[in-house]
Amino acid sequence: MVKKTNSKAPKPARSSTGPRHGRRARRSAETRERLFRAALNLFARKGFTETTVEDITEAADVGKGTFFNYFPSKDHILLAFGEMQLAKLESAVGEARASHEPMPHFLRSLGVRMTQEPIRNPGIIRTLLQAYLSTSAVRVAMLDLQKRVHALHTEIIGLGQDRGEIRRDLPAAEIAHVFRQTIFGTLLFWSLHGDASLHARIESAFNVLWSGLAPRKVDVSESHAVLAGVPPFTCGD
Repeated sequence: MVKKTNSKAPKPARSSTGPRHGRRARRSAETRERLFRAALNLFARKGFTETTVEDITEAADVGKGTFFNYFPSKDHILLAFGEMQLAKLESAVGEARASHEPMPHFLRSLGVRMTQEPIRNPGIIRTLLQAYLSTSAVRVAMLDLQKRVHALHTEIIGLGQDRGEIRRDLPAAEIAHVFRQTIFGTLLFWSLHGDASLHARIESAFNVLWSGLAPRKVDVSESHAVLAGVPPFTCGD
């Protein structure tokens, strides 16, 4: 007698990457974001050194131990903020490579994009400066991050030079330094006032900066030749 076998295929085992895992990942991301935002708000209101981990967890409505599941220290909140700004810049550079938007328009919009929330809060700018001055761990990490920022700015400026939209008589890296310092300096002075003038200040600073970045109408070698024919100025003239 032939024994009947069950023709039904066995049910596949449940994957650990199913809906339950997805919900857990979303909850984890939401908790991290809540801690991150709560910390930035407290840094802006109380200052970086005055804010404690307990303050952050209370504002985020989570247990104190939960904080350390996401950030080794409150310093790492600022590092996460820096990485977030870097990601914005990397995205912008990718768009610059793919588009043919005129460089003056692109750089102007870049200044606006990089100063969107949460950096539009003047307290955040003051917090970053305070952390630079008081915390060596943050300063070292931020200096490393700034090197990556400078490399991306240099790439953007080089792209503008290749397109003939930015002067070529200065190294791209040098122009990138000036661009970054212009934006950061504008942010710093604005943070002392904390009014609604940030975008107007950036627009004004960029207009002045662009007057020096635009392609030269006279080639440098030609201008040197012209100057060579001008007699030197003396006190007796």
